[in-house]
Amino acid sequence: MDDAGTTRPFAVITGASTGIGLELARQFADGGYDVLVAAEDDRIHDVPAQLAQTTDAHAEACQVDLATADGVEELWAAATADGRVVDAVALHAGVGVGGEFVQTPLADEQRMIALNVQSVVHLAKLAAADMAGRGQGRLLFTSSLAARVPAPYQAVYGATKAFVQSLAQSLRQELDQHGVVVTAFLPGPTDTEFFERAGMQDTAMANTSAKDDPATVAEQAFAAFRKGRDHVVTGSLGTKVQGAVANVLPNAPLAKGQGKLAEPGSAD
Repeated sequence: MDDAGTTRPFAVITGASTGIGLELARQFADGGYDVLVAAEDDRIHDVPAQLAQTTDAHAEACQVDLATADGVEELWAAATADGRVVDAVALHAGVGVGGEFVQTPLADEQRMIALNVQSVVHLAKLAAADMAGRGQGRLLFTSSLAARVPAPYQAVYGATKAFVQSLAQSLRQELDQHGVVVTAFLPGPTDTEFFERAGMQDTAMANTSAKDDPATVAEQAFAAFRKGRDHVVTGSLGTKVQGAVANVLPNAPLAKGQGKLAEPGSAD
């Protein structure tokens, strides 16, 4: 309840300690939602105070490892404690692994699959079943331009995002009959910690000055979510052009271009 005694809708945002996820939390809070923000790192506990500086939304934090099934269940239990209704879920948590496929550690890629794919399916299953039972709700999936084009030197990451994009658009059709609206957004290279965490600091992609602002990406994603759009490519005009080009060019030249940007050492 807010000070006026009216009930605000409630949203869960994963991967919300930094970057696009943090900016999504701001969008939901500014857009009238109370929020539960989740992430694995300690910084998630600072987010409610950060949101309180600009909004009167109630915000709480849940530090949880969503790469594990137990972590997903713990988050959902916190979200639905005392019979609380979850009106929206932003499934944003994810990570990248960059490098040549024959050299990247399998364990790193397996953990990425657990976070980017398995946890998304698990949390979406819990949320969608609950929302469909009530006949209303909204899901926002973070996809990527990497879902649209081959991703050399990010091969497994690109595959995880292609999975998410397909899942989101399939669920949009399934869940519509139950009153649940599903939206996906596809950001391009964005000025976040993604490249550092993915081990891609020495790539041309990481060092370009054309990376998008996470606040802009989140604002456009939330606008599409509010409008109930199927999906949206977020970011600058240049990123949107890349998304349009990906719809028409054959995979071979797209793969070659992406490979030049993501190849280790390409920043030199």
